[in-house]
Amino acid sequence: MALVEVQVPDIGDFDEVTVIELMVKVGDTVKAEQSLITVESDKASMEIPSSTAGVVKDMRVALGDKVKQGSIVLVVEAAGAGASAALAAPAASSAAATAAAPVAAAPAAAPVVAAAASGPVQVFVPDIGDFKDVAVIEVMVKPGDTIKVEQSLITVESDKASMEIPSSAAGVLKELKVKVGDTVNIGDLLAVLEGVATVAAPVPALAAAVAAHVAVVSAPAAAQTPVAAAAAAVAAPAHAPGGHNVGLPHASPSVRKFARELGVPLDEVKGSGPKGRITADDVQAFTKAVMSGAAQTKAQAAKAPASSGSDGAALGLIPWPKVDFAKFGPIERKEMGRIKKISGANLLRNAIMIPAVTNHDDADITELEAFRVSTNKENEKSGVKVTMLAFLIKACVAALKKYPEFNSSLDGDALVYKNYWHIGFAADTPNGLMVPVIRDCDKKGVLQISQEMGELAKKARDGKLGPAEMTGATFTISSLGGIGGKYFTPIINAPEVAILGVCKSTMEPVWDGKQFVPRLMLPLSLTWDHRVIDGAAAARFNAFLGQILSDFRRVLL
Repeated sequence: MALVEVQVPDIGDFDEVTVIELMVKVGDTVKAEQSLITVESDKASMEIPSSTAGVVKDMRVALGDKVKQGSIVLVVEAAGAGASAALAAPAASSAAATAAAPVAAAPAAAPVVAAAASGPVQVFVPDIGDFKDVAVIEVMVKPGDTIKVEQSLITVESDKASMEIPSSAAGVLKELKVKVGDTVNIGDLLAVLEGVATVAAPVPALAAAVAAHVAVVSAPAAAQTPVAAAAAAVAAPAHAPGGHNVGLPHASPSVRKFARELGVPLDEVKGSGPKGRITADDVQAFTKAVMSGAAQTKAQAAKAPASSGSDGAALGLIPWPKVDFAKFGPIERKEMGRIKKISGANLLRNAIMIPAVTNHDDADITELEAFRVSTNKENEKSGVKVTMLAFLIKACVAALKKYPEFNSSLDGDALVYKNYWHIGFAADTPNGLMVPVIRDCDKKGVLQISQEMGELAKKARDGKLGPAEMTGATFTISSLGGIGGKYFTPIINAPEVAILGVCKSTMEPVWDGKQFVPRLMLPLSLTWDHRVIDGAAAARFNAFLGQILSDFRRVLL
């Protein structure tokens, strides 16, 4: 076995490109031609493949590093002879995979040549190296547009890189010969321009790059000369931060391919990588959010009912007031997070469509709190801290069993009674309100519920909740914990028919028939759907819940 240094291959005139993605780590087994890193210039992004197979022993680059031809990417442990050859000369095929391979066209110092023509001008796919049948992933122009020299027409993508194909002629676009999803090769007809066409030969700064073939229809075939341009040379860089956005997602080709396989609209995904680059993890997180209902695509939102930002016209309401707040004083505008946007639309729907009523009561939890404190002292070594919410969950399960209509859902004109008790609890996270669900609470003890609740709350704060962990609840508890407040009106989480709101407990004087005694009282706010539940049932539910909390032995009955 031998240690082989894998270097950055010839990537044309690009110098000091930035490493924006690491695709392998120490200990990984890599194959020859497997992509190792993604680098980015101000014009294009490309993946750098391995020139040899082996096991990664050492990474020599990190995110944000600058590399150029000859820079060592990593060290692999490979078989002797082949490894030596790989060390001496990285495979030539790796250069082709960079999407910026030099094109043998006119000399770098060739002067600019302009040719005027009045009539149809054909624009062809240029020499793009060894790539065959590259896919058209974006069309940037449409018939009738006025095209400038070197303006990007389309974006194509191989399995290693993406590039924008510029026009080397100016004029009005008469006809576009390709569409998204087509595959193209060198020499294929891209577009037909009309008007005065200016054909530009290469200049030093744009040598060694993707070429575009332009031919005036009336001119002899011999006059059709390849024109060199920069790799993916464009009027506005596709990924330049702060530059003009021409629509290409800020992601590597492999991530875009992954997104297409999942049907994810990349322009709606927020990137967490360097310079806002979209990673595979971002695509997965977006997919999970959409599947769980925590996020919507623009296509879904377009089909959804009016959201919280609606002017209310669909409901026959007067228009929402439009105010120029800046004229009254300094302002700062911040876009709401995705989770808040989605939850806001759901809350508006639920608040409008559900005839909700809220009952307010107090529960005496003096003895229960003392029991909770002693339990935590006894189980100090276990690491599991019992909260009042865990007791509330068990108490609610007992109440739901006694009054099963609170554990039901409307389905058209029918009422679906559920013989399982999954309790959701509202968790405040940096990204907005989320509702993890603890399943089968009737089969779990307070200690197990406390442990699961802690784990789910941490996942919610870290943004790692899966769809299964946020769906299937039959009843929800929204607890403000120790924050404060007395009572509030929680909004029902459809398709559930009730929700319990809990505020901070306070010590209050309570008359025991002879005197006032200090008791720890917990405010309860029960909101219920009047289509399913009547006022008497709601009052009984709250009273029974209060009885259990005041004497937790009742949960065993």
